[in-house]
Amino acid sequence: QVQLVESGGGLVQPGGSLRLSCAASGGVFSPATLGWYRQPPGKEREWVASTGPYGRTMYADSVKGRFTLTRDNAKMTVSLQMNSLKPEDTAVYYCYYRHHSEYRGQGTQVTVSS
Repeated sequence: QVQLVESGGGLVQPGGSLRLSCAASGGVFSPATLGWYRQPPGKEREWVASTGPYGRTMYADSVKGRFTLTRDNAKMTVSLQMNSLKPEDTAVYYCYYRHHSEYRGQGTQVTVSS
């Protein structure tokens, strides 16, 4: 059973930055795909970014150029650096792990507001 624990959410003003982190345990890390979803209030969940086992990283168009996803296989962590945040980035952010099955963390709230 894979367990994921997110941290780093909070309240930030528009234009600000936040860094989300996700620590994984209980599974093999290197061959897995790691990434983030988010669910804005009152909306469907949407994919944000992911990084595959060979280092290929992809981003949703809405965050491209503002968000950076990194993984550390030795520490079994994946981080999402979010810059130039906008009010529409407000959401609960979920880390996910995919290797044969998919697992998600409990989520962390990000609120972008003045």
